[in-house]
Amino acid sequence: MKLDETIEFYIRTTSLALSRMYNSFAAKYGITQTIGYILTYVSRDGTPSTKLAQLLGMKNSSLTRLLKKMEKDGCIYREVSPEDKRVVKIFLTEKGVIRRKIAKKTVLDFNERLLNKVDGKEMKIFFKVFDIIKEQVAIELGESQLPKSKIENNINKEQLVQ
Repeated sequence: MKLDETIEFYIRTTSLALSRMYNSFAAKYGITQTIGYILTYVSRDGTPSTKLAQLLGMKNSSLTRLLKKMEKDGCIYREVSPEDKRVVKIFLTEKGVIRRKIAKKTVLDFNERLLNKVDGKEMKIFFKVFDIIKEQVAIELGESQLPKSKIENNINKEQLVQ
């Protein structure tokens, strides 16, 4: 098997293509794909910055620099949690909410265009394969098994063979 026929090759090149596309869209609004993701993950009740780091797979120091940039740009503000002074929650400003709507609509519209080209059965198999990849990565890293996704629980082996 050649390297350009591996799962990693397809995942990586597809991921890079998606990043290129989303960064191109995001640049029109003065943001990046990562900032768009942050905007979509911040809840109305505020989201602890440590939770954002986990969701994005980022180091706290990298996230902190990005949050400072977003705060300076007027998309977010930070508040120390009254319950626990060690927790800093991130909130969206009005500008951040507007940008979040744009980011969310961009992702959902692209997803809709893809779903018009792929049927439901194919999507279930696609998600199943990604769940298997994540499980295998966890095994390789010696981590506990990842929980089964809702999609995986709804697929039986007969559907995968057909």
